Amino acid sequence: MTITTVAELMTADPLCVLRSASLKDAHDLMRQKNVRHIPVIDANGELVGMLTQKIMIAKVMGLMAQYGAVALERKEKQLLVSELMATDFAAVNAEQSLSDVADFFVSNRHGCLPVVDSANKIIGILTSSDFVRLAARLLKAKPQG
Repeated sequence: MTITTVAELMTADPLCVLRSASLKDAHDLMRQKNVRHIPVIDANGELVGMLTQKIMIAKVMGLMAQYGAVALERKEKQLLVSELMATDFAAVNAEQSLSDVADFFVSNRHGCLPVVDSANKIIGILTSSDFVRLAARLLKAKPQG
């Protein structure tokens, strides 16, 4: 099994949220689909940010501390994803080598990298979990002895 490019390992057509979505919408999506990273797109489908579970949990905990659990849902509905998304992030293209991307993950301790085309449209997502699954498959495929 030889996997050499991002395209061969990424999850194609990942879940995305619009920058105009509420924190509540994104929180619900993350919980329902059991994902930790959601690319944020604009109305044209271009990648404009990343919302991570870490960012979201920090904001939710802050809202709970400030307003209490009773007001949490209301406050989540009022807050837009565009107000919390990370805008300083790296992205990769589908043809990049997995070797280079793996080095980036190790050096930068990122949990995911969005995969974009030449028009900055999201076409996939590559996560550190994808690399762990690949390692597990390679280890299981390795002849014993």
